[in-house]
Amino acid sequence: MQLATKDILVFLLYFIIVAMYGYWIYQKKKNTHNDSKDFFLAEGSLTWWAIGASLIASNISAEQFIGMSGSGFALGLGIASYEWMAAATLIIVAVFFMPLYLKNKIYTMPQFLRQRYDGRVATIMAVFWLLLYVLVNLTSIIYLGALSLQHMLGAPFFWCALSLVVFAIFITLGGMRVIGYTDVIQVFFLILGGLATTYLALDLVSDKVGTGAGVIEGLTLLKQKAPEHFHMVFEKGKYLVHDGQGGMMDPWGQLPGLAVLIGGMWIANLSYWGCNQYITQRALGADLPTARKGLLFAAFLKLLMPVIVVLPGIACYVLYSNGAHESITNGIVENGIVKPDNSYSILLNLLPAGLKGLAFAALTAAIVASLAGKSNSISTIFSLDIYKRFINKNADDKTVVRTGRWVVIVAFAIALAIAPALKSFGQGFNYIQEFTGFISPGILAMFLMGFFWKRSNSNGALAATLISIPLSALLKYTVTSMPFMNRMGVVFLACVALIVLFGLLDPKSKDNPKALQVEKSMFRIPTGFAVGLLLVMGILAALYIVYW
Repeated sequence: MQLATKDILVFLLYFIIVAMYGYWIYQKKKNTHNDSKDFFLAEGSLTWWAIGASLIASNISAEQFIGMSGSGFALGLGIASYEWMAAATLIIVAVFFMPLYLKNKIYTMPQFLRQRYDGRVATIMAVFWLLLYVLVNLTSIIYLGALSLQHMLGAPFFWCALSLVVFAIFITLGGMRVIGYTDVIQVFFLILGGLATTYLALDLVSDKVGTGAGVIEGLTLLKQKAPEHFHMVFEKGKYLVHDGQGGMMDPWGQLPGLAVLIGGMWIANLSYWGCNQYITQRALGADLPTARKGLLFAAFLKLLMPVIVVLPGIACYVLYSNGAHESITNGIVENGIVKPDNSYSILLNLLPAGLKGLAFAALTAAIVASLAGKSNSISTIFSLDIYKRFINKNADDKTVVRTGRWVVIVAFAIALAIAPALKSFGQGFNYIQEFTGFISPGILAMFLMGFFWKRSNSNGALAATLISIPLSALLKYTVTSMPFMNRMGVVFLACVALIVLFGLLDPKSKDNPKALQVEKSMFRIPTGFAVGLLLVMGILAALYIVYW
């Protein structure tokens, strides 16, 4: 893709705004640069709107723009369950998880595990999280981001990846305060550019498949030409879709019917939004009312995300299946194989001058914000839970922050080296979800049981931690017909059973001194929050009823 002068100017405007605003935030609190709580958590300085925007900016990345649009091409609107059910999950986290974290002054997830269980569990999980964040999350964001820029710019993959990494390092080294407030700008560009791409995609469908009446006709044509792409709950064996590797698959294998609503999806979402340093870190430095408002704001933004990241993929499918646009047909097929993950990048190439630069800025904003947030979490866990506890126990704040900055650079170097290897996988979004799901059941089990069952002990938590990955792998390679979402459900129940068993066998657990003091008053919510909660849940109910 050739960027016109207008596109370059729009992108440079975005880059200058983010860079200058980040630098201003950095200089504004210059005296706190070596304060570890400020660097890692921006303690007490993020407003509710900054928390909510930062949550979305860090969550929405290339895996959504590229991976979820690709899944929209292959599976349809059903993949939006990850986004819409996340809105409900954010509310659960705001009501039930945040009071427990903030009352106990939790700054990192391993810290919670150390206080509730013991150092063994905390250290093992700290290592697990570091490996997961670097080898799966950070790597996949770099890969999908560089892949999208490669398709857009025609530049070599490595240079696209390196450019994203350098930009992200520039923001990350300023600490969580810089990340949090620059994320507000990133979200603005993300939503504006994303909506522009969706508008173009629907207008293009109207022009090439319909009468050219506009975006409303385009949306109507999506439902008419691809009705199977507008089901939220799939029936097993009803139809097949492209798997991105040259074959066909049953979409039920990715989104197994009602299990999405009452099973494994909850495990994935609660683990991600409630037990994930990368996400909860944004709210852990705030007071409870501010944190809850931020999470509610993020829930509303989540309702909008499928419009930006799923509809373009469906539009690309309709144009491809109807042979309506030569560049789409040629771009989707590589070496005779249909590649759904190419759909979003192809649409960006069709944008007019100016809008192309805006969409380019939106995609870059999403990628860089996620990279910055993820690397900050890697830095936080290593610095506070590994370095400070085992390597240099007497390190002062200045040393810890300096170590954290070096960790950022090392983590990016590792992920950048591994990222090209992901080319052998099919749909990037599915890769991320499936391999993250190896560890999610054990994490969620020990957190939930640690919150709400006082007899949960360290041996049970350790057993759940250690069994999650091997049991997931065993089921994956022996019960190949089981969707990974159902597999997460089975592994979660096994982990809970282990925690219960160890707790019941330990007579000392009846008076467990590490049990959390949970009171009903902790979960009371103000009227304004309750109204917002009901509004989010009402919209979700309507969406699922209409697109069941």
